[in-house]
Amino acid sequence: MTPSPSLALVAGEASGDLLAGAVLAACRARWPQMVCAGIGGPAMQRQGFEAWWPAQKLSVRGYVEVFAHLPELLSIRHKLKRRILAQPPDVFIGVDAPDFNLDLEIDLRSAGIPTLHFVSPSFWAWRAEKVHKLRRAADHVLCIFPFEPELLRAHDIAATYVGHPLAQMIEMHPDRTAARQALGLRPEATVLALLPGSRQAEICHMLPRFLQAIRLLDVQRKNLQFVMPVLPPLRAQVETMVAQAGFGASHGPSLLQVEGRSHEALAACDLALVTSGTATLEAALFKRPMVIAYHMPWLSWKIMRRKQLQPWVGLPNILCGQFVVPELIQDRATPQALADALLSWLDQPDQCRDVAQRFEQLHQQLRRDTAVLTCDAIEKILPR
Repeated sequence: MTPSPSLALVAGEASGDLLAGAVLAACRARWPQMVCAGIGGPAMQRQGFEAWWPAQKLSVRGYVEVFAHLPELLSIRHKLKRRILAQPPDVFIGVDAPDFNLDLEIDLRSAGIPTLHFVSPSFWAWRAEKVHKLRRAADHVLCIFPFEPELLRAHDIAATYVGHPLAQMIEMHPDRTAARQALGLRPEATVLALLPGSRQAEICHMLPRFLQAIRLLDVQRKNLQFVMPVLPPLRAQVETMVAQAGFGASHGPSLLQVEGRSHEALAACDLALVTSGTATLEAALFKRPMVIAYHMPWLSWKIMRRKQLQPWVGLPNILCGQFVVPELIQDRATPQALADALLSWLDQPDQCRDVAQRFEQLHQQLRRDTAVLTCDAIEKILPR
């Protein structure tokens, strides 16, 4: 067994960086001299990861939106493949980002490099054809949802359920009071967290709707405070959009922008307005009622709808198998509809308690020692 393995990883956005960072911490504890490099973000770099390109380079979602970035993405993948093949690692790990990683994994695997794919593509929800490419790409798949290994085995794909790292990282009963103190929020206020997305395109589409919605809500309900975590690379864009929307004036809603600190914001809040994605699962693990929203260019939406296999878009609803929280997607994601859905939660405290209990059950299902289980899987496919 390789005593100090070399790993190449690609994580393509903030959520993937967070997942990979937790895994690399456990790998570092097992293999202190481990070498790891590729594409990643700050959470990975804190574990000694050498980022040849930042994860933010791959943070593009949608069909139409990706066209403008496609030449650069293809160039990065080509250069990355050459660099990996020139000095092959013991294992390549693709963290989510299937549109970037699967083709890369196919090439690396054909060259004899063992490949792990961490986070199965959601072929059971949409784009069912992805499972066929996954079979060619990965020696082993690490699944973050308990029902996935059985589905993958039906397609002759080796898979292990490792739980969701966020379920291990997030406390079962987060301290709301301490989080409010840390962020400087009023203890008696009703706090709403805004999570408009981790990609530039999402910010452009969702943030104006979110800001208009909280203006409408602020008129209808007293003693509200709003908190919005912002990723550092998007801060300038967000601050400009917030200022253009007229926030910051003495008569406007109280909107606190914080750099990063999304978990503190979710711990502190009573309710969340969230762009569909991993943040919806984070809100569920914090046991917070939420409104899920999403809007994209018209053509991307038309293409995605044809590939959708389930009636739900948000992860909490998919995992619960029902509309536990409202989803306002595309034309339904108007500021007025968002405000009305948020107000409905505020007017139904019993329903808020019920959904918190359902989310606690979900948390228990997803909680495993993900990092250690992932290290075990890596160890099994290391060259001997």
